[in-house]
Parts: sequence; structure tokens; C-alpha cells
Amino acid sequence: MSGPDDVRTSLATAAALLAPAHQAVTDQVLHAFDHPGAYVRDHAGRLADRGIDEPVPDLAWIALIDALTDQRLLAELDWKEDSQEVRSQLKGLESRPSVDPWVLVEEDEMLLPTDEFLHACGRHYSEVGAALAVLDIDSDCYPVVCMRAARVQELTALAQRAGFRAWALGV
Repeated sequence: MSGPDDVRTSLATAAALLAPAHQAVTDQVLHAFDHPGAYVRDHAGRLADRGIDEPVPDLAWIALIDALTDQRLLAELDWKEDSQEVRSQLKGLESRPSVDPWVLVEEDEMLLPTDEFLHACGRHYSEVGAALAVLDIDSDCYPVVCMRAARVQELTALAQRAGFRAWALGV
């Protein structure tokens, strides 16, 4: 079982892994972890959209999702998003691979339901050395990040040590 210091360190390390050039992401996650009441006050409008009006156990994880979104490093996709919107949001991520995996997507894959389409995308991203990973927030959406495939296991381990779930799509 992880103690508070282990959870804090794992959250900070995950934030740095996903946003190495954006210290503000780590700062926001640690603010939520260290001062949850102040974080809720400071971000009341945004958190209200999530139905959060007081500190909750997963507040620092939610802060990670929101901070990554602010930096265009995460796409929060609805469970029934159409493939064109998924494609548009993933192409808008700053962390997208320099080699375009979309040339590998076949026309019939564009007709798949969201979950299956995301897994197909994950397989194609892996073909160019990238990975799509979900940062689970126990919701009907997919908070998706793009990262180097070689670092996905590190992310999943960090999430687990912090008490959360993350997994790669398409594996």
C-alpha cells in the first residue's frame, strides 16, 4: 500500500512524464494534492462542470486531466464520439507523433464504434513508435494522451502506485 508521500511522488512523476516541458501541469497536480480545498476554490467553475464542489479523493488525478487538457496534451473524448471528431482531437495534441499514423487508418475503421476505433488508433500509433493511453476517471469518457510507446508501462505503474488506472489503447 502506498503512503501519501508515495502517492504525491507518483502523481508528480506522472505529470512530468506526460508534460515534460510544462511545469505548470505538475504544479497544478501538486496544488490539488497538497491543498485540495484551495484547489477546489481556485478552479470552482471548471470543477462544477464535473459535478465537483468539494475535495474528492481523485482530485489530483482530475487536476492532471485538466492541466494536460490546458496544454493540449490530452483529448477528453466522449464514449460515443464519432471517428472524425476523435481524429480531429488526436491530431490537435501537441504530443502527437511526428510521423503521421493517420495514413495507416483504413476507411472501414472510421466506421467503428468509439471504443473499437480508439483501439484501432492505438494500434496504428504503435506502428510509428507512439502510444495512446487512457487516464481513467471512472466516467463515460476517454481522457486520452499520446506519448512514446516505450514509456507506457512507466505511466501505468505510476498511476497504479497513486491509486488510479491508466492503460494503452490497441495493445
